[in-house]
Amino acid sequence: MWRLNRVRHKAGRQVGSSEQVRLKRREQERALRQARRDRQLVSKRLLLNEDEEQPEVTMDTMSGEQDVVSLLHKLQPSGPERETHLRALSHALRGPSAQLSFIKQENSMHLLVGLLTGSNAQCRLHAVRCLHELSHSPHTNVAPACLPATPYLLTYLSGQSTKFTELCLYTLGNLFPDSDIVKEKLLAQGIIPALANSLENQRHNLSVVEAVGFTLSQLLQAKDAAEKIIPQVLASSLPSQLLSVLTPDANFGLAPAIECAWCLHYLACSEDNRELLACGALLQCSSLLLSLGDAVVEGKKEEGLELLVCPVLRCVGNLLSLCPVDSLSTQVGDVRLAAAVCVLLQAYPHTKPALARESAWVLNNLTAASSDFCSALLSLNLVPGLIQLLPFSQGINTMVLRVLANIAYKKKEFCVQLAQLGLVSTLCATLKMADQEMVTLSLEVLFLLVLSTQQVADEFVRLGGVSLLEAIQYNSEGEMRRRAAYLLEHHLLTHSSDPTVDNVP
Repeated sequence: MWRLNRVRHKAGRQVGSSEQVRLKRREQERALRQARRDRQLVSKRLLLNEDEEQPEVTMDTMSGEQDVVSLLHKLQPSGPERETHLRALSHALRGPSAQLSFIKQENSMHLLVGLLTGSNAQCRLHAVRCLHELSHSPHTNVAPACLPATPYLLTYLSGQSTKFTELCLYTLGNLFPDSDIVKEKLLAQGIIPALANSLENQRHNLSVVEAVGFTLSQLLQAKDAAEKIIPQVLASSLPSQLLSVLTPDANFGLAPAIECAWCLHYLACSEDNRELLACGALLQCSSLLLSLGDAVVEGKKEEGLELLVCPVLRCVGNLLSLCPVDSLSTQVGDVRLAAAVCVLLQAYPHTKPALARESAWVLNNLTAASSDFCSALLSLNLVPGLIQLLPFSQGINTMVLRVLANIAYKKKEFCVQLAQLGLVSTLCATLKMADQEMVTLSLEVLFLLVLSTQQVADEFVRLGGVSLLEAIQYNSEGEMRRRAAYLLEHHLLTHSSDPTVDNVP
């Protein structure tokens, strides 16, 4: 039975345990998406005017409300001052109380939509700026009030100036989190094909590409995205367009790639992401990881690089769990990916431990069913670096030890090489840890090593391993105690020199 239990940690590969692993990972992914939602993208974005460095200080409540009422009256008649009044209104709408005052005024949104669709280009720009300020409101009842403008915002995504298109995109993206009604209306109005069309037409315009990525990522984080949104996105041209933004290019800029990578991450978390595999997402993301690994080796850790590394790692890890074993080499490229992931793993354990843990998870998925990647870790001399990470906490060491268990499980020759690289003495240290999962995994790997050759058992005994196992046997319960007892009784205390012993209960 032990032999059947020893590979349960392998992500999405073993019959009988793969569903449990996948469900657990999806729970973790939901938590990660929630954390990102709270800290980053679903927090609304406010575009500043070109002549601004910081948002202006909001006027006092009474003054802001009075200015909104006054400006609305001044905007009623057409005339040369309309543009000036509209600019002033956009500034006044930065105050939360002024935003509420605006939506309470009769025909205020009708007036704004009229200016948005009028013939005066500058008035259209200031009108969309007003809508953008409203979309940034902390009050949840403001977003539904903007619904009369959304069909026009979608229409304008296919043309107008870059600044105008950006404002429309960020305004739409800001409206999603506050209102399911707005989201449903926009889906019905065709926001997904509109975003696909905008990305296709503006793919060389970095600021618009970034804005499309932001707006789409907002949409993909909706509670019902898996049922109502992701299938539509996967059926559109958006996945291939998002992947094209990931093409490694030093001059392309990180921001658009970051936004589009997060979109791909949300898509890869869906229940059935085989469409992404079919359009080459795993190969493209693996290629990007190779480039990111090279950049880290060269010391090019530019600001924001980790924001790109994180979603790309998650895309690769999730797609690996569904990739057929026989097509892994075709989908991934070559074994250099293992080296690139190891570079990222070793670059971030101190500064970004969560990234190091994600890297170790991807490495686990790479090695779970592929002897080629296990062999690559040994032949490229990457295992010593992994062994050095075993003292780290925060889940890094447990995932790294799972990778080493994957290697040990493949071949006895691999076990011998692991022992020669000093893993046995390191296991003596990990067996003393307070982390029960770490101790259980250490016992699992030790069993595989001891089973491979008598020399490993001799070394473990020489290093005082018997007393360690006896301590676990008498001070622990359940699985740890059972495994320690089995090792002592069948492989260590008997100290058999017969290398053919290979019977497992």
